[in-house]
Amino acid sequence: MSINPYKIVYDFPMLILRNIVYLDNASTTHKPKQVINAIQTFYENHYAIPYRAVYSISQEATELYEKARRVVADFIGAKFNEVVFTKNATEALNIVALSFMSKLRRDDEVITTTMEHHSNILPWIKISKLKGVKVRFISVDQNGELSYDELSNALNRKTRIVALTHASHVLGVINDVKRIADEAHDFNAKVVVDGAISTPHIPVNVSKLDCDFLVFTGHKMLGPSGIGVLYGREELLEELDPAIVGGEMVSSVSIKGGCMVSWSKIPSKFEAGSQNIPGALGLMEALKYLSSIGMDNVLIHERSLLKTFMDSISDLRNVKTYGVNDLNRRIGIAAFNIDGIDPHDVALLLDQNNIMVRSGYHCAQPLHENLNLKGSVRVSFYIYNTREDVEKLVNTISQITV
Repeated sequence: MSINPYKIVYDFPMLILRNIVYLDNASTTHKPKQVINAIQTFYENHYAIPYRAVYSISQEATELYEKARRVVADFIGAKFNEVVFTKNATEALNIVALSFMSKLRRDDEVITTTMEHHSNILPWIKISKLKGVKVRFISVDQNGELSYDELSNALNRKTRIVALTHASHVLGVINDVKRIADEAHDFNAKVVVDGAISTPHIPVNVSKLDCDFLVFTGHKMLGPSGIGVLYGREELLEELDPAIVGGEMVSSVSIKGGCMVSWSKIPSKFEAGSQNIPGALGLMEALKYLSSIGMDNVLIHERSLLKTFMDSISDLRNVKTYGVNDLNRRIGIAAFNIDGIDPHDVALLLDQNNIMVRSGYHCAQPLHENLNLKGSVRVSFYIYNTREDVEKLVNTISQITV
């Protein structure tokens, strides 16, 4: 089934009301009315905290929350109890890092890459300062492709964790996670995958990736803000202690004769405090929406728009694009610069024509340093974008370059 963005766009109230060309989807996506309605319905008809009470409304909230967890698990090919709801992907990555901290020793090594979002760099730097762990960074070439040989050579008996993005949020390049996981597991290292960009745009199955952890966030895939997901292998979640503690995630607490604490079963063990129930239900509706389209079709549509953009912009003078030339190895993201014009100025000029793009470092300063860039302009496509959006973008860029 091919995507009809001209029909889909009518499910997105803000895009219709504001009449904008929204091309910052790698930052966040707009919400269809199905998601908005699901959140409103919960607040109007079912609002209560799950698990905490025996009365009927709380039981309804529990059933809805668990249904949302089941939908998420099915979407990524995980088990029900391997899905932990978090605030976002950033929190999920911090939970993994802090939960592993007690198992790491001085001179252990964490391998990550220079193409990461800051959220997959800073937690490991924090752990390195607290525990004396060494963080090693794998570089990318001038096309933004990861150096697999460098990564292979970096793996050693001290490697405990390999943390990397599934797809670059700046260049769109897709990393071969399965290949990396196979090599990392030969050294008994755990593989932590930032799927915040890949999960909204391509089919993702944790079994096929063979990763140990995967994180992603709802607001980048049609869902609401404030809800994210941490997938972890069942045996690893059972083994790790929770990084955040509080209500509901314990089965018993006693202060008699010394403090005695027993954690709840997974995934509750990692969900301290009252959870974002409407967020989980909104995410569930978002995943249903994407599943009805088909993630393969999402990717096909994005690559079609990406090809149109790359072909059109290649004829413009003073415009430099970045990323691998093989678009079959990318999702619908492109970064570029115009000679002599600051990326923020380009974004402001596009905004004057109601075209929304991202400019600057995109929370990826090490990548830009690796590529010797002081920032870039990024466009990122999604299911509601059309060829006319691309044409308007290219025409406006051509006027800027004159």
